[in-house]
Amino acid sequence: MVHVQLLGTGGTIASRGSGETGAVATDLAAGLARGEHGAVTVGARDVLTTNSFRLDLADLRRIAEAAREALEDRGNDGVVVTHGTDTLEETAFLLDLVHASPKPVVLTGAQRPADSPAPDGPGNVADAVLAAASTALHHCGAVIGFAGTVRTARGARKAHTTAPDPFAGGTEVARIAGGRLHVLAKPVRRPPLPLPGPGFGTARVEVVTAYPGATPHLLEAAVASGAQAVVLAGTGAGNAGPGFAEAVRAAVGAGCAVVLGSRVPWGPVVPRYGDGGGVDLVAAGAVPAGELSPFQARILVALLLSHGTAPAELPAALRPYL
Repeated sequence: MVHVQLLGTGGTIASRGSGETGAVATDLAAGLARGEHGAVTVGARDVLTTNSFRLDLADLRRIAEAAREALEDRGNDGVVVTHGTDTLEETAFLLDLVHASPKPVVLTGAQRPADSPAPDGPGNVADAVLAAASTALHHCGAVIGFAGTVRTARGARKAHTTAPDPFAGGTEVARIAGGRLHVLAKPVRRPPLPLPGPGFGTARVEVVTAYPGATPHLLEAAVASGAQAVVLAGTGAGNAGPGFAEAVRAAVGAGCAVVLGSRVPWGPVVPRYGDGGGVDLVAAGAVPAGELSPFQARILVALLLSHGTAPAELPAALRPYL
């Protein structure tokens, strides 16, 4: 008998209520695990019961530890994590970075609350259980399963606020149709990193966005307030306006790492421009984030910092994962 462990963390899939007070996560994992799963048995455990916009890094560490514990249990053939969609891409990427088991972890959720007239949570859970139970997804790491599509955590983003399948990006690993899993691709896996260290929950990694007329004051304030690293979400292929190159040089000199990402949804950071653009930002000490979104780059930086990586060591430590 194949057995899948479901870990509940809250989110819309566990939420009820409407009107002026809004929906709130209340449903427990045992209720989410109920349903017809064929020959697969499903266990349930509550890790958290909250909406994902309320999560902090300490919460993400708890989820990562619970997933590792479930994977190490020989009685479990796979793991499903139910999660709010707002920040699912960050949690999924963390779980993928530390994934050291052949068994799959599938994160899913819902776009409509549990008490809506047509909730999508039960169908997403059924698909996620099917995916987590499949040996065809072994060695795929942590993936996101939503509305019949299974995609890699790395590179995935919430791309629509209300659509039935809100996620885009990453690589489509499989699709589910007619109760069957159809594998499309196997992702290239990086060496797994250790679970988040004790400092993960208190890691100070800020995100600063570039836009027309932006000044480096927020970056400078982050450094002054004790940030260990800053992810600069640049324009285009990784650029920022006047004063940012000088602020990056000062930040790096003060022991605060700077990672250069892009606010553009898709495509790599490619330094091309001078006059304060990406070429100057990298020359000042910023580390290009490759194709990682600023928010997934933040998770990777915080994880490395929690392992004792010094800001000056981050460029070399980041390189294999960018």
